[in-house]
Amino acid sequence: MGARAGRALLLLLRLLAALAARAAAAQGPARTHSLRYLFMGASEPDLGLPLFEALGYVDDQLFVSYDHESRRAKPRATWVGGEGSSQLWLQLSQGLKGWDHMFTVDFWTIMDNCNHSRAMKLGTVPESHILQVTLGCEVREDNSTRGFWEYGYDGEDHLEFRPEMLDWRAAEPRARATKLEWEVSKIRAKQNRAYLQRDCPEQLQQLLALGTGSLDQRAPPLVTVTRHVAPAVTTLRCRARSFYPQNISMRWLKDRQPVAAKDVGPEDVLPSGDGTYQAWVAVATSPGDERKYTCLVEHPALDQPLAAAWEPSLPGTLVVGVASGVAVCVIIVAAISFRILRKRQASRAAAGDYVLADRE
Repeated sequence: MGARAGRALLLLLRLLAALAARAAAAQGPARTHSLRYLFMGASEPDLGLPLFEALGYVDDQLFVSYDHESRRAKPRATWVGGEGSSQLWLQLSQGLKGWDHMFTVDFWTIMDNCNHSRAMKLGTVPESHILQVTLGCEVREDNSTRGFWEYGYDGEDHLEFRPEMLDWRAAEPRARATKLEWEVSKIRAKQNRAYLQRDCPEQLQQLLALGTGSLDQRAPPLVTVTRHVAPAVTTLRCRARSFYPQNISMRWLKDRQPVAAKDVGPEDVLPSGDGTYQAWVAVATSPGDERKYTCLVEHPALDQPLAAAWEPSLPGTLVVGVASGVAVCVIIVAAISFRILRKRQASRAAAGDYVLADRE
């Protein structure tokens, strides 16, 4: 894998992590439901990314995907695409095909205004660029709504639509030209607002009704702890996998006391690809102190917090999952090395199936 392809993959993982984190923030005591889409594409195929790819989420469950090559929407959840959802599925499919085209138009506009399309027009070797679009809405328990429509360019925030003002906020100087160009058409702004405040919430309600039962299912995490010894530092890594929903809490304790933040790596939550999620968190330890550490995991599918620790009698493997002092399971796995993603501000991600009718 080349450097550019690796960068693209890392960016995609960060976007998915940001999407998961955003969905988690929406799940509080007052239940909030969300419809979120992530659109992403590369101007050149050498990044290992498609020209256009779409992922759709209800709450934190992936339910639809689409790519430019197949030009087909594919159901990613069992409750989507059946006979009872034929009309809704037709709307989703047509909408995503429309966005395939619109994404390309917007991509070229942004590259033009950033002076990044000149090389292509001159026939010289072009640079590769990445565009991400976050689009969707949230419906709160009191039926109030909030919409979001954001563009990220080359991994940085670029533009954000403000429905109340019917304008765009430029997140960086390069975005100002596109902001001014898009604000010339008031029709576009009104269509954007109509989608965020009316169409998106209505579609979310349809999807929630369709997924009744399935969207409420829960799967508890399987937790493992491994030790990784390096010349400079010894690291304990706690991994939770195969859990749903994605909101999870993972904390390291030393002698039953919270470990200082400087010694703990970021908690990363990512989709596993099968409808469940995985997460991990690491802690730096001193040699010989490993048994003093416990990974405490809390999740909606667990009746009580689960504590996991590294067991030195089984090198490189995990053993312990204890809930309320009762041993829950003993799991033996090969030591797997995970690269901890550093948290940084990345373009938030998720987008939708809205087709703009008249772009001027």
